[in-house]
Amino acid sequence: LFLVIAGVTQLALAQEYPNKPIRIIAPFSPGSTLDILPRLLAPQLIQALGQPVIIENRAGAAGAIGTDAAAKATPDGYTLLMSAIGPQVHTPILYPKTPYHPVKDFAAVCQVATGPLSIVANPSTPAKNMKELVALAKQQPGKLNFGSSGVGSVNHLLGEMVNLYAGTKLVHVPYKGNADAINSLLAGDVTVVMTAVPAVVSLVQAGKLRVIVITGPKRIPNMPEVPTMAEAGLPEAEMVTWFGLVAPAATPKPIIDRLNRELVKVMNMPDVRELFSKQGVDPEPNSPEEFAKMIRDDYARWTKVIRATGLKFD
Repeated sequence: LFLVIAGVTQLALAQEYPNKPIRIIAPFSPGSTLDILPRLLAPQLIQALGQPVIIENRAGAAGAIGTDAAAKATPDGYTLLMSAIGPQVHTPILYPKTPYHPVKDFAAVCQVATGPLSIVANPSTPAKNMKELVALAKQQPGKLNFGSSGVGSVNHLLGEMVNLYAGTKLVHVPYKGNADAINSLLAGDVTVVMTAVPAVVSLVQAGKLRVIVITGPKRIPNMPEVPTMAEAGLPEAEMVTWFGLVAPAATPKPIIDRLNRELVKVMNMPDVRELFSKQGVDPEPNSPEEFAKMIRDDYARWTKVIRATGLKFD
């Protein structure tokens, strides 16, 4: 009887949902990929769900602050998190004291996109490609640096992988978010910045920054001249990240399914797909079950990889 009542209650909740604004936490600063993507989705989600969709930036600690806030939110479908492999998977492995678990504390809703990272330089930087950057770094060990969105972020891991596989000693300079790192690069304070492509598309198109390499397995349509890591001679440093919406654990399954259905519809709209492609990411919606399995698998795989690098923080 209890199970029947619980099932009926959840169904009623899903039928009423949503009846107030929905908050999507972006765990990085404005201008970051995790800020840009939900803002691209918001107009269509508002139409689909009939309620305002508010993007709330909760930056800090390589995305851990916003991610933890989402994990501890009421599991009623009105707080979602635009997550990525960095704060969701890497941070709990790198920081044993992380206050959330990447699998147990979240309900997967829908992956929305995948995309490569990039290494971006100020046009005044002498190195025009990856080979020249590696050579320059080896000529001046410990004198060149790279900026990232924070210690333990996926961007930080990319820099460490370059050092590991290229034999360089680029010094890590962490920032509170992508926007701060990119502003520092524009000012010439760092040599390069490791970042997701959407965060720098407009600046690259304006000629203010130059992309040296793309970390994915293939070149991207809006920057066809930029080589991949494999083409640049560092296939070991190939890296692709994912972006997706998750909710607090215990969010009712009917609500998760409703959100997933609407997101899949939105992500398959030609204009939305075009917007995402222009940002340098591939729109790839999937089911809650597929997304949950991906998070579990990535957690297991990256636990082994990160332990092999020896990286670990308090």
